[in-house]
Amino acid sequence: MADNYFQELNKIDVSGKTEKKGNLTYLSWAWAWGELKKKHPDASYTIYENTEGWNYHTDGKTAWVKTGVTVNGLEHIEYLPVMDFRNNSIPVEKVTSTDVNKTIQRSLTKAVARHGLGLYIYAGEDLPECDTKDPVEINKASYPSKDQMIKEIAKKYPYGSENLKALLATFQVAKLEDATDVQLQAVYNKVSKK
Repeated sequence: MADNYFQELNKIDVSGKTEKKGNLTYLSWAWAWGELKKKHPDASYTIYENTEGWNYHTDGKTAWVKTGVTVNGLEHIEYLPVMDFRNNSIPVEKVTSTDVNKTIQRSLTKAVARHGLGLYIYAGEDLPECDTKDPVEINKASYPSKDQMIKEIAKKYPYGSENLKALLATFQVAKLEDATDVQLQAVYNKVSKK
């Protein structure tokens, strides 16, 4: 086990296990939980019930779930509204058990992300922190030069923009030129899909 389990989990590339729905990216909850348990078999989760014993909470208008994931004795809690396919809150009188179940799974996945696994997805970017020493298979022939990828990425994330600042913070670099090939390729994949 790594000394810093967050860094260990945050380096795992989850890009092949995500799917887009609307303007959001979702990570497979089953895959996320499986990867977490492989690395930390003692990990556990909690689905918090309200005072009536329901597995969701409500203010009388909308509903949300509260979940927690514990790794190495540290619990991270996540709250998530029960939403429709357009990511709008569902009025409480229209909430179904299926809606609540799906929200619980998404909430647990986000709680797992707070421990590092796939966290960059929720920062708005579908790319991992990684260094060139990580064993990642790359087909370099299918990508343009590093300079060309940087130009394409800069069109989507202009210099000085908040999005670029978040991207650079995710990579832990000062400028795009300092990002690894793998990081740039992951962003380039996202940019070129649009």
